[in-house]
Amino acid sequence: MSGPAGRSVLPQLSVIAFLVVAAIAYFCVIAFWAWDILSAGGAANIGLGVAILVLPLIGLWVLWAVLRNGFAHQRLVRLAREAGRDLDVSGLPTMPSGRVQRAAADELFASVKAEYEADPDSWIATYRLARAYDYAGDRSRARTWMTKAVGLERDQR
Repeated sequence: MSGPAGRSVLPQLSVIAFLVVAAIAYFCVIAFWAWDILSAGGAANIGLGVAILVLPLIGLWVLWAVLRNGFAHQRLVRLAREAGRDLDVSGLPTMPSGRVQRAAADELFASVKAEYEADPDSWIATYRLARAYDYAGDRSRARTWMTKAVGLERDQR
């Protein structure tokens, strides 16, 4: 398995898997504590037990939502690469951290934005715009546009 620039994604997948297992174990511990409190009886214990039991349910929902979005984004990456339309930033100058230099990212963003404006209903153009926002350092807009790209691709299936 390899990601951008041919690097292995196994370390990232290992960390994600560990965090998912740890979160689920944590949610189970909380649920068992809630059950213990519930089984003690009494109005206060039942109220507290139910309130505590809601927390792991919310945590599981958040975990599922994050994983679902990650899988959807990876699907778009794969489809864009297969179509030969993924953003190629390998030739752009980078900082020592590996991030694309700001001026180069801004130029990339301008060209990708023009491409998007020419075809705003294309999920690939929207995906490319989301990636350009990310390279330009605007992560919140990148997430917003990636969500839009996921929806457009789903609608075009």
